[in-house]
Amino acid sequence: MAETIVLYPSPGMGHVISMVELGKFILRHHPSFSIIIIIAPPSFNTGSTTTYIRHISATVPSITFHQLPTISVDLNSFSSMEAVIFEVLHRSDPHVRRALETITLSNTVSAFIIDFFCSSSHKIAAEFKIPTYYFITSGACVFSFFLYFPFLHNSTTQSFKDMNTLFHIPGIPPFPTSDMIPLLLDRDSTEYRDLLKFSLDLPNSAGIIINTFESLEIRSLQTIREGKCNPYGNTPPVFTVGPLLDSGGRSTSTAVTADCLNWLDKQPNKSVVYLCFGSLGLFTVAQMKEIAIGLERSGLRFLWVVRSPPTEDNSKRFLPPPEPDLDLILPAGFLDRTKDRGLVVKSWGPQVAVLNHESVGGFVTHCGWNSVLEAVCAGVPMVAWPLYAEQKFNRQVMVEDMKVALRLAEGENGFVVAKEVERGVRELIESEKGEEVRKVVQKMSEEASAAMSDGGSSVAALGRLVESWRRC
Repeated sequence: MAETIVLYPSPGMGHVISMVELGKFILRHHPSFSIIIIIAPPSFNTGSTTTYIRHISATVPSITFHQLPTISVDLNSFSSMEAVIFEVLHRSDPHVRRALETITLSNTVSAFIIDFFCSSSHKIAAEFKIPTYYFITSGACVFSFFLYFPFLHNSTTQSFKDMNTLFHIPGIPPFPTSDMIPLLLDRDSTEYRDLLKFSLDLPNSAGIIINTFESLEIRSLQTIREGKCNPYGNTPPVFTVGPLLDSGGRSTSTAVTADCLNWLDKQPNKSVVYLCFGSLGLFTVAQMKEIAIGLERSGLRFLWVVRSPPTEDNSKRFLPPPEPDLDLILPAGFLDRTKDRGLVVKSWGPQVAVLNHESVGGFVTHCGWNSVLEAVCAGVPMVAWPLYAEQKFNRQVMVEDMKVALRLAEGENGFVVAKEVERGVRELIESEKGEEVRKVVQKMSEEASAAMSDGGSSVAALGRLVESWRRC
């Protein structure tokens, strides 16, 4: 029977893409395997995966997809998108069991690789005596926190939101309570419960696969491997297989890509600040006006991807925002006054192509891990402006350990005034401090390329991972 690896991502587009790239990386270096990816259809729009999956199926025949039935839930009864995902995937467990039963009839399954959202399926793989590995789509810094999380949980009975302290987590620079992952602020929330279960399950897995590379997160990886992040005992083996980035297949707008690249072609080398905050990074109108004023006052060239502000209609909170009306969002006359040095793009921009363009000199980012890796690979220094999820953790490591980003000063509720936007982008492009960050990130870019080359650290880690499958 065929030797097969089964992957099970969260239904979000970014998580699916990362899993597909992991599958392609395995096949590139170990083509005797086949890859089956179990897909749980999302219960809300996280970015349509249908076209993407169709393209991968047509172009990478060694990767096949097993679609699970749709799970219907009342979205209005959930406090967050993450709560919906955990519930949908938990309810999908019977379908996952049937899928594995079907797959094992005609395949020898060497490993079951799951996203952290899918932790309830770990016990199912155990029923089939299939070793389970977690794939961490964030960095090693976040993994080190989750290993330590049960100890943190047991050390207090308070919710983090009620504390005012500085956390000292092994492998991570100290961070204040205000930088805690928002889903964990309330000890009584379902999200807290589900993430605690995931953390408790981590040491029971066969191994941890992380989308990072050795020289990018030296401190976190060393601390993890020394066992300091899990005071209770076992730390599974860790395999760094990154940077794994979208290598094509996602539906893109050819017209928008052409407009962006044609405009960038006319700009001087390393002169443009690129601003983009991820598919879920939405700002209020007041905040967008501050960004616009700051960019205008800076005098710098910029390419800014603008999305509509978050909806006030609770029934539409899980739907993608409509195309933005720039005349309503931006200050009057802003587009005319900056038309010779700025380009504003609605909703989406070709980020990888933009970051790799020679005219781009800096990136204002929400610190999503995929965006961080894309900037590092392109050798582009960053200004860190985290908005949600684990992004404040990422900022701490990007600024303090990696030295690939500069920090913005935030006010109440994360609000950043125009003067601080202006200061941040000018420091990145024009100052000696910005130049120091540029030199570091360019060196990291070379090391990222080396890690993914034959004989590199990530290829070697994949080799050790494959060996662990064959020993099971």
